[in-house]
Amino acid sequence: MAMTTEKVWEEFHPKLKQFVLRRIPDEQSSEDVLQDVFLKIHTRIDTLRDEEKLQSWIYQIARNAIADYYREHRATLPLSEVPVMAEEVADDDVIKELIPSIKVMVDSLPADYREALYLTEYQGLTQRELAERLGISISGAKSRVQRARDKLKKMLLDCCHFELDRRGKVIDYQPNCDCCSNGDGCPGCT
Repeated sequence: MAMTTEKVWEEFHPKLKQFVLRRIPDEQSSEDVLQDVFLKIHTRIDTLRDEEKLQSWIYQIARNAIADYYREHRATLPLSEVPVMAEEVADDDVIKELIPSIKVMVDSLPADYREALYLTEYQGLTQRELAERLGISISGAKSRVQRARDKLKKMLLDCCHFELDRRGKVIDYQPNCDCCSNGDGCPGCT
């Protein structure tokens, strides 16, 4: 029995909607992507040779549509709207004091590194999800995140001397310059 677009819609629409919505939280955008997915299914369903592979074929179309969406929209996130992760997790007074400087340092990272760090550390994406979202290889995503972390660490260490406890937790710091004392950060110091 040949599959029609209507049958595919009835069987897969609710699951696909959740699949896309988990990856694109904005409901309007996820609906647009979902519409694109079903349009592609409708125009290409006659190319499907093995109906047993229907589900994987449909989800591959959805993954590609999601990747296309993020490729088109990746540069549209205004940096002023990027929250500082430390504000969400800072319980420690030392970290709270460093938040303004950390924000300046993160903002001073090159755009590719800043975006990779934001998406993995602040939004909780895995490196595999980051790779899919940015349309790059997994090894490229891993490298980008690691380089961003290394650059941020270098900025912090150039800026301040940190005192750590036995577990590696920051218990105190001494600024090497006035930047961290007044919240200006140290991008110019590196």
